Amino acid sequence: MKQQISRAFLLGWMLIGISSTISLAQEPAVTQATGLPATTEVWNGLYLKLRLSDKWWWYQENHYRRRSSLDNRKDFVGRMGQVYNRFGMTYLFTDNFEVTFGPTLVYNYTPEPGNPDYEKVVLESRLWHQWLFTQGVGRVKVLHQFRFEHRFKRTNDIGADYQYTDRFRYKFTAYVPLNTPKMQNKTLFIAPSNEIFMETGKSKLNIFEENRLYTAIGYTYNNFMFFGGHMWTYGPTSTLGVYRNRHILRFNVMYTVDFRGKRKPLTRDFQF
Repeated sequence: MKQQISRAFLLGWMLIGISSTISLAQEPAVTQATGLPATTEVWNGLYLKLRLSDKWWWYQENHYRRRSSLDNRKDFVGRMGQVYNRFGMTYLFTDNFEVTFGPTLVYNYTPEPGNPDYEKVVLESRLWHQWLFTQGVGRVKVLHQFRFEHRFKRTNDIGADYQYTDRFRYKFTAYVPLNTPKMQNKTLFIAPSNEIFMETGKSKLNIFEENRLYTAIGYTYNNFMFFGGHMWTYGPTSTLGVYRNRHILRFNVMYTVDFRGKRKPLTRDFQF
């Protein structure tokens, strides 16, 4: 058991350390990295999982995201950010390993409302697939998520061309039950996570895109899971040597439905 704990948490903390140093490795030695003042955002999400058979699931995410105003970085909701829709089919290889694949459609809103140099909204399409490994470490449920995204995106500038990029993501999440011996129905839990983003493409000055540290507090009730918390992100901008960071409040609901006729709570599938 001690060996399992060491392996799981060592990998997570190693990646946290990598995220803080990899950006420096990408910058020329003469460049002094600087940070922009923090901005704020609010992300609201609905997660849906439909169990179609013993092996196959339908997976869906829908997000409504707002960000702070141009003249007030602390108001959280001053401008539209994104409407984000991810869909996929999941195949369960074992109880501890599953693969999901599908499309994503993202509507990116203008960074400056009312500015005629920007289109009000631009569609970004993606193809994505991921591997999800689950393990139990004592009372704690640990998830290792490897996600791969193939993106066709453009800026909101009038006449901007679409560009293709590949993005690679790894997320380490630990579900810690607070009032029950394990993750089950009516569990109050805390879920710290760390996710690292890498992106490649012709326009990318830095392969490191972003690091996200998120701590969620949640509760499971029958086939629902309610969770939310604070996320801090850090990553480079399009200007070499200049970095941004964001404070994001996240509020989410997950709902699972089992079409096999089994009505008991699907506690195994409370994961995000």
